[in-house]
Amino acid sequence: MPTDVSGLSLAEVSELVRTQSVSPVELTRACLEEIEQRDSSLNAFITLTANSALEQARQAESDIRRSRWLGPLHGIPLALKDLIDTAGVRTTAASALYAERIPQKDAEVVRRLKNAGAVLLGKTNLHEFAFGGSGIISHVGPARNPHNPAHITGGSSSGSAAAVAANFCYGALGTDTAGSIRLPASCCGIVGLKPTYGRVSARGVVPLSWSYDHVGPMARSVRDSAMLLQALAGYDADDAASQSVPVPDYAFALQQDPRHLRVGLERQFFCADLDPEVAACFNDALRRVERVAAGLWEIAIAVDTDRTVAKAETWAYHRDLVSEHPEAYQPETLRRVRACADVQTYEYIAARRSLERMRRTVPGIFHHVDLLVTPTVPIPPPSFVELGAKPEELRAKELTLLRNTRPFNVLGLPAISIPCGRTRSGLPLGLQIAGRPWDEASVLCLALALEQAAA
Repeated sequence: MPTDVSGLSLAEVSELVRTQSVSPVELTRACLEEIEQRDSSLNAFITLTANSALEQARQAESDIRRSRWLGPLHGIPLALKDLIDTAGVRTTAASALYAERIPQKDAEVVRRLKNAGAVLLGKTNLHEFAFGGSGIISHVGPARNPHNPAHITGGSSSGSAAAVAANFCYGALGTDTAGSIRLPASCCGIVGLKPTYGRVSARGVVPLSWSYDHVGPMARSVRDSAMLLQALAGYDADDAASQSVPVPDYAFALQQDPRHLRVGLERQFFCADLDPEVAACFNDALRRVERVAAGLWEIAIAVDTDRTVAKAETWAYHRDLVSEHPEAYQPETLRRVRACADVQTYEYIAARRSLERMRRTVPGIFHHVDLLVTPTVPIPPPSFVELGAKPEELRAKELTLLRNTRPFNVLGLPAISIPCGRTRSGLPLGLQIAGRPWDEASVLCLALALEQAAA
């Protein structure tokens, strides 16, 4: 067995497990040791399921020895954002309100991971009820950035990003309503993929806004993300948002030549007011895009920033809970939820119709290009001190952090964040790539080419 398996990618350890060069039990123990030694300073996990993880690892080891290998996730330790339901294991949404909530059924994505033979290490920290982009509001305290614990991970999938970046697991699931996979992936220097709306089931996930919620993988490499998406993607008849669209072979997509891909660049919205270090890293990335793809085309996109739908749907879920147990919410979350109460029914209906019209205009965006590139986040990861100095400005700062990611939730497009350099102080930055509906394959293809070009 290699001396340090914790630093390997999911793809690397998957092959070692398949060939029986490494045991799933050894992998799981290595992850649990890393968590035990270091998570006290990062706070990535809310609930650690060490005993059941080791039991799953032993079963995987036994199956593989009997030539019952289930696929690339078999025996691989993963983690789950703690608003994804797990049967018999508490799912808290990082809130005192749900501190002892134990679901009776697995979320659909958990069922799929179990069917793939994955080892589930536990539930990761998040911004309470996923209602925030900073990740600093949680019943158990915030997760911290492994690259510099004085800085935020970004949110809301804060613990999942920290766990992957800290080598506590080989991949994790996050959710993304306005950027909550891609933003923390950027802040923590990992890969975060938001699939097309309806590609991955959100059934069994505590909602923030049904019209914008996505579930997706967070991992150390593009290839790892593709392997996770392969297991997660597919139609779920019991999820109203799920679509019966064929799932391609994402491993095959990674083998394709990206030089036919035309890449669009919209500057007016996505490149406005960039931090100078973000701008410098993004410009370097654009030069790599021109080398590996068919070229760059300047385009214009009408970006919608209205939040009526999200506010109304958040209030619909929380209205009774807030009325009955307001004291169980963190004060800032309570304030945000109550601020959603003023949306009138007619306003929501009009906004929901507008959303459907906007999603129908997507083909026009991709008339002359195949993909879009933007900085994932316009500023580097702020410090806790910086955000805490003016609490009244926290929400405005979060909306800045989410500015470039949210439009792709509105449009329901697949989008990925990959590492895109670092600031002078060593904080990670991200590059975002978005594509046509259902075309995660092209997104992954360009992402891999850029990942390799930057290596």
